Amino acid sequence: MANSKLIVVEGAQGAGKTTYTDYLRYSLSYTNLYRLSGTSDSSKTGLSKAKSMYETLLDYIKKLENTSINLVFDRTFFTEEVYCRLGKKEYSFTEVYNNLLEEFSKLDFDIYYITLYLEDEKVFEERLNREGKAEFKASKFSVENSISQQREYLKMANEIKEKYPNIKVINIKTDKLQEEVEKEIREKIGY
Repeated sequence: MANSKLIVVEGAQGAGKTTYTDYLRYSLSYTNLYRLSGTSDSSKTGLSKAKSMYETLLDYIKKLENTSINLVFDRTFFTEEVYCRLGKKEYSFTEVYNNLLEEFSKLDFDIYYITLYLEDEKVFEERLNREGKAEFKASKFSVENSISQQREYLKMANEIKEKYPNIKVINIKTDKLQEEVEKEIREKIGY
């Protein structure tokens, strides 16, 4: 029986993943935080790299079952699937994604899948262009990309909720006061 939480936080660039995964890390006892960026290989060879990486990750997580350590992930294989659905990769990840999700759902953790989103999509522009976010300005990230990602993440959250009732799917609006978001996270995760 699960004695620890597995929390995956997903969402578009600018939705608040770094802020709220940091919050979870420091407010939830005995928690490790992992930040994953996926593979930068968007060619067809990237599929085998991503498949291997995420299968190995699930094996690692399985070894931590019932160790009383909470795990928080800022992105995982869900991001790979979203990027593929949006045509950002030269391959389909869907078959691998479905297999990974099936194994993920069987892990002996109290599993949470959180999608952070902005109700007012115009807020992406100010978040992506704020001071200290030079990497967004210099990269291929854009408001349009964030909006299309957000819509796909929310669609994915609904799919997971329908198919896997043991995964607690939570969608959290982040275009409100940070204290309000933190309170909602505490209430929905139960700590």
